[in-house]
Amino acid sequence: MKRFLVGACCAISAIAILPAAASARTDFAFKAFQVLAPGADGNLPLTPNSTDQAALYDALTPLRGDVTAADLKSKFLSEKFGPAGKIVKTESTGRKGLSIVRTADGIPHITGKTRCDVTFGMGYVAAKDRGLLLGLGLGPAFAATLDIPGINAFGLVTSGRKFTPSAATRKFVADQAKLMTKYGKDGKEVLADLKCWADGVNAFNMRERAAADRMPHVGLTEAIAAYAFIGSIFGNGGGGGVNSSMFLNQLQTKFGVADGTKIYRELSQTNEAEATTSIPNAFPYNLVPKGATPGSPLVDADSAGASAVATLEATASSHRLASNALLAAPKKSASANSLAVMGPQLGYFYPEIVQQVDIHGGGLDAAGAAPPTMPYVLLGRGKDFAWSLTSASNDNTDVFLEQLCEPGGETPTRTSTHYTYKGKCVAMKRFDAGLLGAGGSEPARQLVFNESVHGPIGGTVTVGGKPYAIATMRATRGREPVSALFFKHMNENKVTSPTSFFKVANELETTFNIHYSERKHIAFFSSGRLPVRAKGTDPSLATLGTGAYDWKGFLTEKQHPHQADPPSGYILNWNNKPAPMWGAADGTYGWGSAQRVEMFTGFPSKSKLENVAGVMNGAATRDLRASINWPVIKRVLAKTDAPSTLARHAADQIDTWVAAGSDRLDKTGNGEITAPGAAVMDKAFPGIARAVMEGKLGTDMTDALKRQMGYSNNPSAGGSSFGSGWYSYIDKDLRQILGDNVKAPWTHQYCGDGTVNSCSQALWTAVKNAADGLAADTGSVDPATWHASATGERIRFAPGLLTGTTMRWTNRPTFQQAIEFNGHR
Repeated sequence: MKRFLVGACCAISAIAILPAAASARTDFAFKAFQVLAPGADGNLPLTPNSTDQAALYDALTPLRGDVTAADLKSKFLSEKFGPAGKIVKTESTGRKGLSIVRTADGIPHITGKTRCDVTFGMGYVAAKDRGLLLGLGLGPAFAATLDIPGINAFGLVTSGRKFTPSAATRKFVADQAKLMTKYGKDGKEVLADLKCWADGVNAFNMRERAAADRMPHVGLTEAIAAYAFIGSIFGNGGGGGVNSSMFLNQLQTKFGVADGTKIYRELSQTNEAEATTSIPNAFPYNLVPKGATPGSPLVDADSAGASAVATLEATASSHRLASNALLAAPKKSASANSLAVMGPQLGYFYPEIVQQVDIHGGGLDAAGAAPPTMPYVLLGRGKDFAWSLTSASNDNTDVFLEQLCEPGGETPTRTSTHYTYKGKCVAMKRFDAGLLGAGGSEPARQLVFNESVHGPIGGTVTVGGKPYAIATMRATRGREPVSALFFKHMNENKVTSPTSFFKVANELETTFNIHYSERKHIAFFSSGRLPVRAKGTDPSLATLGTGAYDWKGFLTEKQHPHQADPPSGYILNWNNKPAPMWGAADGTYGWGSAQRVEMFTGFPSKSKLENVAGVMNGAATRDLRASINWPVIKRVLAKTDAPSTLARHAADQIDTWVAAGSDRLDKTGNGEITAPGAAVMDKAFPGIARAVMEGKLGTDMTDALKRQMGYSNNPSAGGSSFGSGWYSYIDKDLRQILGDNVKAPWTHQYCGDGTVNSCSQALWTAVKNAADGLAADTGSVDPATWHASATGERIRFAPGLLTGTTMRWTNRPTFQQAIEFNGHR
């Protein structure tokens, strides 16, 4: 026995003195926090872990910028590797090499002897914690891979509407597995990871669910479709070329070709010189063409048929502007360590569309958030680095105009099913996608569509009076699992520096802004399989599909916006323009001089992690219209007298609100936003926006502009707000009319008749109309008594399964991490 004890002690001593690098769980995090609203669980009936993090999340909101180190500890959970407290539950999976344990927060900590053990565990906890979401999402995931015209796949999930894929759809997805074999060992490992994930889903269903409650068997084909979901929702941009083309046509008709085109360039803000960018280095792409553009003929105004309108609306609604990131480099940090507070604004759902996990084994070491549809952490942290994603909306989708023809030479019509390609009249292919289940007042129906060489046909328009079909071409369609290489390598900790990060980031073919933080460096990369467009086209418009203007390749790693350690010491992103000279995608009109990222202000000269969290949280409660737009509006108003005492007092309320920080908080708990100025702004802003633009554009084109981009993305129960709106139009036009020094000044003044006094009067009229309306609505002529509803914009969890839990409105990531490393491999 003595010999045994001596041997055991020696063995323990040997393990204890192994260098840190020998441990698969080496954790270089100094501080690591995370939170996910509403909680780790996502099942019915509810458990304490269904909503416990909503309380933490909501408690940070009223602190605004006053976040302390203690608040990080009390209002976030740990994101360090391994369980942070007492283990309260061990999952019984029946798999010998797999351990899944949970602490009181319900987050699964997955450890495996082999890689398949770990990814099997990811599937097991996905089915256990997000089984309800998986059951709703696996069918619509197939729809997401296809880009079915007029169908918003994510909307199917949130509405609970079923989609049953056809054999053709299943083959379309299954064939993508063959593509992965071109990526050698890495490609094969991705497929193996997906297969093990599917096995874990099936194991849970067989082991823990009654036969009547089990979801259908999940195989590799389902796994590929499921994996594609997040990228198809948050990782695409473009596809708005037809709407922009019709808008330009209208402008040219009203103002002439030259002036109409100049106005279009100013309002589309494709490459606005005053736009705030996340990095300072320029990356030219999608710039305004200098020569003729025969490859982008103008679509006749209002010529889109009903099917085309539905397709364009579904494309626009599938693009979600969400997520932010604040990174401070060591030179801006009190500890000389990089600091990061970042996360995705995914919306608020129950079940939430991501789940928290901590995974180790088989070469995988990561913690953070993962959708229940993939075997990897989507965003989070590795051993000595963290990463996060924001929607980039980079232009990876184009609409091609297919010139319709008849094989016998007859005059084509909108119902023609042939198109001209490379000099031949080619037949469209018919694709039977599957059965869409009944929903609302709509009965079940088979989804069948035509395809051209460019993609699904989503209806027709006319060009010069002649019929054209519109085909949507997405650069990642048919190659969904390729992007998994990025997540695989991040979870494997292949990244050790900004240089290696850029290389791995370029593997992500869906379009995201990727943020990277390690002890001594911060870095940024804007990803996507982004096409090089043919000469003679306008990237902001639809493209002629005859074959002469097909894509000419894709951007290289070095052509993507990327930079490490910018001179400012900060990388800040809130879905804004990533870099100078980087053109906005067609349909993205919001990259102008006033973007919500500009509300990230108030950093001390040397920040601590809680200071960065405070800057984020302060911006999350503020109203952009008040913080950014009102100061310049006020200057213009000052040029003329108020038309009434009531209007003057209403404007005074906004002044007071802005001076106090322009937050939208209910500070008394009475269900109303405490600052009366918020009520005035809500009522007045549509009129102010129109007043700024209508003087030049007129009623008709102001209405047309609103169809391209609404006045304001206001606070709502969905959380994320102020991602797009007329904020930049107001900001730049008013500064220019005041005579301020403006970069790349516009060739037109839009407000009033172009003079500051007429503009001032137009703005005062909007304020007066709002004040008169509020007086009538409330029965009070005292603006100090006017209050907007805070209850109406409280955050609620869609689609309505979680009825008893709401949160104060905040403009903040759904999942968020705050992290600092003090060591590096």
